Amino acid sequence: MRSFLVSLILMLCSFFCGASNYLLGPGDQIHIVVYGEDDLTTDVKIDKSGFISFPFLADIQVIGLSTKKLETTIRKGLLGDYIVDPQVSVSVAIYRPFFIHGQVKRPGGYPYQDYLTLDKAIAIAGGLSNRASTSNWKVTRLVKGVKVTLAGNVATEIHPDDMIKIEQSFF
Repeated sequence: MRSFLVSLILMLCSFFCGASNYLLGPGDQIHIVVYGEDDLTTDVKIDKSGFISFPFLADIQVIGLSTKKLETTIRKGLLGDYIVDPQVSVSVAIYRPFFIHGQVKRPGGYPYQDYLTLDKAIAIAGGLSNRASTSNWKVTRLVKGVKVTLAGNVATEIHPDDMIKIEQSFF
């Protein structure tokens, strides 16, 4: 029983910690709810400018913000002048895609899913082709504005906007 509780606590922590670390970017679609204010509930797709429009507030730069930070920004903007105690919720309705190319059966861009690993991304792309390497996999992502290429394995975590390259086997 104790090990079950510890496992449950770790799983919940990883879920909530992971969700709060996600930073918004172009291509994400977000769902904004202000409880009790149906006119302020909206879905917004973030374009490459990174700004969204929200009623009663100036345009908001959202690229690089977490959903929690955006909730706080909207709440502070509405507080007092417009709503006495705004309760704001922001969630990602549709994540920006990841991309996979090289020796997979169906290369292309695919919608990101929570808890995506490299082996799952390969499965989404139809599996490895006959000529695919089983170990020479690369993941390229933007980290703090710098493009970084990592050696991947089946357990490598995939993020939205990642570019996955499955190399060809030589034998």
